[in-house]
Amino acid sequence: MHVRIKTPGMDAGQLMALAKAAIPFYEAFGGARIRLLRNVDDPSQFMQVVEYETDAGLELNRQKIASDPMMRTYLESWRMVLRAAPEIDVYEDMTG
Repeated sequence: MHVRIKTPGMDAGQLMALAKAAIPFYEAFGGARIRLLRNVDDPSQFMQVVEYETDAGLELNRQKIASDPMMRTYLESWRMVLRAAPEIDVYEDMTG
């Protein structure tokens, strides 16, 4: 899963703190590896890469996000900090 975030004028340290705080949520819902990447040509653009161990882990996470009050509250805190809504893309690994 890729979460694209645009943060003009936002402190990168603040975004890193939010991203690190999210790691336990992702890991609790099905084991995931999380990375935060910054666009070298536009430092206001970031991509959070979430790699799940299994497809079932991704689906469990999607269900929890939709139904878990604590997760919904956490996501609202993200939305208050970000100036634009993040774009989320889910990719299927076709390499085997």
